[in-house]
Amino acid sequence: MLTEFVRDQAFAIAWLSLMAAGWFGWSQEDPKPRLRGWLGAGSVIGMLLTVAFGILVWRNWSTPTALDGRYGVFVLVIVAEAVLIGGGCIVLARRKQTRWYGWWIGLCVALHFVALVWVFEDWSYLVLTIVQVIGLALMVPVLRRGMYQTSRWACPWIAVTFLLFAIVSGIDFLVKHGYPF
Repeated sequence: MLTEFVRDQAFAIAWLSLMAAGWFGWSQEDPKPRLRGWLGAGSVIGMLLTVAFGILVWRNWSTPTALDGRYGVFVLVIVAEAVLIGGGCIVLARRKQTRWYGWWIGLCVALHFVALVWVFEDWSYLVLTIVQVIGLALMVPVLRRGMYQTSRWACPWIAVTFLLFAIVSGIDFLVKHGYPF
């Protein structure tokens, strides 16, 4: 996230780092064995960034936020995302295609950032969406041929893009603000 709101940027870095750690964890569902160490390292890096920037969120909680006057829209976006994810997973379960959960949820998560572009007035979320969706789309042919969980490739892709987005945003944050204690 690239914004003038200190709290929002610190929160986005902390949250996306935490989400990266979680997606790296989900990637452990059915990975290629040689990737386990890399996936674990990604989770650790995500958690370390979460703690570092979570402290900044706490210390800057009373500062202005782009969400002022938009909390309802933000909640609506999150609820819509959850309904879309849940509905899609129900359809996949009924079709006995649960191996596609990782890919489907990754797609829904990526697409919800389109709405957040307007909620936070931050076009960098659109870049994140485009990168994530292109990656997910490109892996469909390979995933269709495989018999493994789609989390093998979809979840690391979402995790890596979240972590890289958080790192770039973190560098931007540190250049603009330092690490304000």
